[in-house]
Amino acid sequence: MKKNLYRYLSGNEYPGRGICLGLSPDGTKAMVAYWIMGRSANSRNRVFEAIPGGIRTVAADPAKMEDPHLIIYNPVLTLHETTIVTNGDQTDTIYHFIRDNLFPGYSFEAALSTRLFEDDGPNFTPRISGVVNMRRGGYKLNILKTCEGDPTSLERQTYDYPQPLAGEGHFISTYQKNGSPIPSYAGEPMRVAIDQNDPNEFAGKLWEALNEDNKVSLFVRAITLATGDYEDVILNKYTAVEG
Repeated sequence: MKKNLYRYLSGNEYPGRGICLGLSPDGTKAMVAYWIMGRSANSRNRVFEAIPGGIRTVAADPAKMEDPHLIIYNPVLTLHETTIVTNGDQTDTIYHFIRDNLFPGYSFEAALSTRLFEDDGPNFTPRISGVVNMRRGGYKLNILKTCEGDPTSLERQTYDYPQPLAGEGHFISTYQKNGSPIPSYAGEPMRVAIDQNDPNEFAGKLWEALNEDNKVSLFVRAITLATGDYEDVILNKYTAVEG
């Protein structure tokens, strides 16, 4: 059964970073959403900035950046007919594997087979990643994580949705909820309703649902499947300091 993503997010103080992929209710668009959250001043000191084909994270105030490790990266990149979205620098790993065509039809999984979860013990934050075919609308999601927080373990789980249904999608996040240490996401990606054809409306409802204290930035992309053209929306809680 499809769940209401807005209701789930509004009742979860800290799901961390999240990815939602799916199809618009009219079935004409692939919908992509990615957001970041933060509990520390360093994690909150970020904004999404548009780059050709995607976005990057940058410090809202460079003078206050304490450690760029794990928080400065390209969350979204576009290559040919593929949108890549992840919560870390594995975006670039996937991009390079697809570009170099090292493993045709298996580049996403092959790229992630070279990566591990984040080295931020005791949380050992999962790496979550997705790719979307911009002409067919099919997508994949992957999570790299420990087994219940044990850093001597490793789990790589890929979920393939080559023929999704209109008006639904799948959501995955780094964490289940707030905690110390923070528990990693568990189980399959959540099947959720996609109720908007317009990316601005979708972004607005997601932004409203995210915890006011912990949300940082949100990106939404709507891809017109007939053409491969897309429209991007970026929302930032904080304002970048001009140099």
